[in-house]
Amino acid sequence: MEDVPSFDLTGRVALVTGAARGLGRSIAVALAHAGADIALGLRSLAGADDLVGEVKAQGRRCLPLAMDVLELDQVGTAVAKTASELGSLDILVNNAGGGRSDMALDVTMEDFDYTVALNLKSTFFASQAAARIMASQGYGRIVNMSSQAGFVALPTESVYCMTKAAIAHLTKCLAVEWGRYGITVNGVAPTFIHTPGTSAALSDPVFESDVTDRIAALHRVGEPVEVAGAVVFLASPAASLITGETILIDGGWTAR
Repeated sequence: MEDVPSFDLTGRVALVTGAARGLGRSIAVALAHAGADIALGLRSLAGADDLVGEVKAQGRRCLPLAMDVLELDQVGTAVAKTASELGSLDILVNNAGGGRSDMALDVTMEDFDYTVALNLKSTFFASQAAARIMASQGYGRIVNMSSQAGFVALPTESVYCMTKAAIAHLTKCLAVEWGRYGITVNGVAPTFIHTPGTSAALSDPVFESDVTDRIAALHRVGEPVEVAGAVVFLASPAASLITGETILIDGGWTAR
């Protein structure tokens, strides 16, 4: 019988950064549903019980970890604890991110450094720490959170756009270096998604109307599960020949 693609992650261990809410939470639950045990990278452990319970209810192990990605010692410790306490580290999802908005003429050095550290620096060093473990295993899947903002220009978001574009290119660089170790490195680049982080902006009817108009094909804001599905795919055996790619999940925004 001809082989068919597998999306099964049974026996794999995944670490998701920024897992407390929004995209991170949806990704963690989706990976657990696909069979993976989950380490939750959390800026604060307070309030994590519901998510831990949701993962465990699917019959998976769940390890909540203090992991403020701006603190690189916490990043290294969380990666090491995932491998030591869950037995391996097979999948890393670099989801944590954000930034501060301002017109380019008004960006301060403090805000610049904060956004670069939160999005780009954390992604690089979390990937480096995970790849050292994955290389010793001869297997790994890294999925980075870029954004459609890395492919189009958004006013007041020059630094954020820059970091997300850099993540897409970093993804290519790491894929080329680490393929010899059995590690694939890919990214996803979502459009506006209904999350706690976008709720304030999308509550403005004028802004929401402009966003849905720019999502040229589907004309609607996305849902977290629509990003989580792509992450599960890239982490699964079905994507074993894909590396160095960033998948736009933008409803057609960049097609126009």
